[in-house]
Amino acid sequence: MKKNNHIDNKGNIQMVDIGNKPSTKRKAIAIGSIYLNKEALKSINDGLNKKGNVLVVAQIAGIQAAKNTSSLIPLTHSLNIVSVNIEFNVLSDKIECTSEVNCDGKTGVEIEALCAVQISLLTIYDMCKYIDKNMTISEVHLIFKEGGKSGQFKRGQ
Repeated sequence: MKKNNHIDNKGNIQMVDIGNKPSTKRKAIAIGSIYLNKEALKSINDGLNKKGNVLVVAQIAGIQAAKNTSSLIPLTHSLNIVSVNIEFNVLSDKIECTSEVNCDGKTGVEIEALCAVQISLLTIYDMCKYIDKNMTISEVHLIFKEGGKSGQFKRGQ
């Protein structure tokens, strides 16, 4: 049976065995955007969205998403996440969401960081869809990771 593959030598799906890997500090940062119309942005900036404080709810949703990634994405491992930080940058035509996820573990947190961004942005979409049905979520990508055997990754380098 192959130890570092999601498919064994019989063609069966399996979770990769990470039991013998050393536990190390892991970190991943992801970013993404949601494009909104001016009315939706104004409802967020002015605190007038009828569904509540959009960015606070989206921040909580992103944190929950990072913590629950292994329940959402098949074959991902449950991780000892030690911190999740979600930040928003509100611009004239979009909101950028950045997530940073840290853990002490045997596998990376890239998927958790990406999942946190996606769910944060989906939450913004959900809370603003009554104002703007043309919102677009895009540009979701990993910008940084460190820890583990593969070492450090910085997008663009």
